[in-house]
Amino acid sequence: MNTRNERTPHILNTSSNLLGICLIILTSLRLLKTNDKSIIDEITILSSLLFMTSCILSFLSMNGKDDPHNRLERVADITFLGGLSLLFITITLFSLNIIQ
Repeated sequence: MNTRNERTPHILNTSSNLLGICLIILTSLRLLKTNDKSIIDEITILSSLLFMTSCILSFLSMNGKDDPHNRLERVADITFLGGLSLLFITITLFSLNIIQ
């Protein structure tokens, strides 16, 4: 197994964990009925979609052949980084009281 193939399970594992955290955040916002007062839930939904896409692509790349396999893994990397960036921006803006 080459080094690119060894990253795929890590992407799948981390994406699924962060997806779970996003779902906990969304559930908490809904239970506290604060989802109409902020844009945090919309950003978290978008992050969840990116993490779910990364999970699916990572899983598919583990079963793929050489060339399509590498392409799926690259797209999984990019979507994971996008979801992680959105979460980072949301946490930073929330911490600085820019969004509530």
